[in-house]
Amino acid sequence: MHTSVTVGSTPLTPREVVEVARHDARVVVDADALRRVADTRALIEGLADDPQPHYGISTGFGALATTFIAEDRRAQLQASLIRSHAAGTGAEVEREVVRALMLLRLQTLSTGRTGVRPVVVETYAALLNAGITPVVREYGSLGCSGDLAPLSHVALA
Repeated sequence: MHTSVTVGSTPLTPREVVEVARHDARVVVDADALRRVADTRALIEGLADDPQPHYGISTGFGALATTFIAEDRRAQLQASLIRSHAAGTGAEVEREVVRALMLLRLQTLSTGRTGVRPVVVETYAALLNAGITPVVREYGSLGCSGDLAPLSHVALA
């Protein structure tokens, strides 16, 4: 059994996912991954300051892609997007499945290609390490990837 699983430097193995999901192995975020996340976030912050609109940063999403969002309303837009997509129903998904989902999302965030703040990556790891598992419902997923509802429930935590 692993005592810890490092996220960010290399792809996770199925065994590592199982160690975290089923056996509560500790999650450590690679320092290089946090640097990549911070570098990309700096780019996003620069786009937010640009007078030109940028999709999902200074505009709405989907049908609202051409709607400019004032700087003082952008944090509200992001929070509202998460809340509106957390619309699952049905039975609770098993704890180990949710933990695996969280770990795999953490791995994706750690690539430094998503634009999240480093604190988001650190918080995902902290949630896993504290054994906090948000309630995710079986039905209600949205989007072409089919994971927006479950990920939104996790993000609310």
